[in-house]
Amino acid sequence: MPAPPWRVPGVTVGDFGSFDCHRERGPYAGVDAFLARIAPAVRPRLVARHQVELFAVAPRLDPRPPAQEQPIRFHPARRTACLAYGVAEFVAAWAQTLSGPATVRFEHTAEADETTVELLHALTARLDGGPLRLILDDGGTVEPPRMDTAPDAIRTALGDSLARGFYHHAQRLAQRGRDLLSPQDDLRNWWAYTTGLATALSALDRADEALRLYDQTRMVTDDRRTLMSAAYSTAMLYARHLRPDAQDQSRARDWLEQAITLAAGIEDPKQRLVTTVFYEQGIALLDSRAGEHARALRLVDDGLSRLEGALAPGERPQDVARLYHNRAQVHLALGDRQRAMSDLDRVVARDPGNSEYYIDRAALHRAAGRTRAASRDYDEAIRLGPHLPEAYYNRAVIRQEQDRPGLAAEDFGRALAIDPGHLDARVALVNLHLEQRALDRAEAQARDGLAVLPDEPVLLCTLGLVRSEHGDLAGADALLTLAVTRAPELVEAWTNRAAVRFEQGDVTAALADLDRAVALSQAPVPLYNRGAALARLGRWDEAVQDLTVALAQPELDRSLRRDLRAELTRCRRAAARR
Repeated sequence: MPAPPWRVPGVTVGDFGSFDCHRERGPYAGVDAFLARIAPAVRPRLVARHQVELFAVAPRLDPRPPAQEQPIRFHPARRTACLAYGVAEFVAAWAQTLSGPATVRFEHTAEADETTVELLHALTARLDGGPLRLILDDGGTVEPPRMDTAPDAIRTALGDSLARGFYHHAQRLAQRGRDLLSPQDDLRNWWAYTTGLATALSALDRADEALRLYDQTRMVTDDRRTLMSAAYSTAMLYARHLRPDAQDQSRARDWLEQAITLAAGIEDPKQRLVTTVFYEQGIALLDSRAGEHARALRLVDDGLSRLEGALAPGERPQDVARLYHNRAQVHLALGDRQRAMSDLDRVVARDPGNSEYYIDRAALHRAAGRTRAASRDYDEAIRLGPHLPEAYYNRAVIRQEQDRPGLAAEDFGRALAIDPGHLDARVALVNLHLEQRALDRAEAQARDGLAVLPDEPVLLCTLGLVRSEHGDLAGADALLTLAVTRAPELVEAWTNRAAVRFEQGDVTAALADLDRAVALSQAPVPLYNRGAALARLGRWDEAVQDLTVALAQPELDRSLRRDLRAELTRCRRAAARR
């Protein structure tokens, strides 16, 4: 008979011991050991539900043998927030099975890796008020281990950290390696540390520092393979990773062409072909961005043909999937959703473990009205991501459309728990509470959002709407005035302030705001509201004109169409009576 879930071998319920979190032990140090200690006693179904994040944080829990060839997949830096959310949910669910209060101590938290700090913060917030109490100790009773400084050991650890998306740790490892040797001593390892450091810096929004590393590389070596890799990486910095005002598509193209020229010198024919094809995908990206979609499509098609001709069936499936994904994006740019969907099906079949592909396919399913298929893809993206906030958000929108507000609110809440700055989820949750007349909840959510994103115009506008629903018209007017001051292009702020001023009886001021809104957008709501304001002033012909234009808009909401027709009929009758 398996042990009850609250019995962990070797400990009592009250004390789960101490775990050392010093960064020298690596990412998630301390927490990984704690998870390894409790996991054997946790219900298998709960472990399975959180398998992706548990195996990512505590690889020792993964019973699968290491794959001989891992796909190259660079995780975004924000993935660690998703992992922290999932692990915190797992621990909270397990803690509820404890038969009494318990404590666990984590030491050296002041010197922990950034991943550990983030996860401890998530655990502290999630477990607050529950039976399990965390004790976080800045110091510790055990001396941290000394990291192996052998060049190959650092290189292996660096590669592992980059592959798992733990970029702060990777940055420290790479810098330590670079401090130990020079390119003249050991170019192979020095370049591994340098390009690893550049990758980590780019992921951490420090791409300008990465660019300087590649410039330095070109000054210290004439090795063709190193220069080839540096040229390609430089191109990607200019194309994608530098801040927007520093990106330069022309320079990116120049560096890609240099990388392709150097790739021609690779001796192994298959490796030469694969490398060239992938570098050419960068050219296709630039072509598509420049609006040359047909040219980009020809380049991707040619690359796919050459790549599949050179590879054996089933060889390098993730690499082939990347090209099909590129082609799907070009098909979308050309407006061919059917071919894009066919390519995305191929992508998922070849690389079923990549959450990004499910999100892209779900978006196409939604656009075609296939909400069940979209929901299934979002479910899978959430499992694999794991817990991607954009997948939770999009699934919430579907649930809202299906008139399942409770489930929608849960998903919006999950997205915000992972990414408190997710503006769309925040506004959607506020509006959901408004629809349910839960005004206090709506206001609390709006204010929570402003605590994360101070003076964000959209949130000021949303809070103004909440205050108007509370009957605080003066407060609403002040918030909406601040919103239009900070974002004069925000149509909703002008429209909402007009509604408030209309309710205050200042029709002239409301009409002035609606003039601004309509000047910015010919959307049906500002036109409808301006038509109503014009009607209040007895300007029937102008009201009829606005309402007629609004009613002619495609894909109108059914209730709005009904209201527009009723108001238009009323205005026409009034105009006829003059």
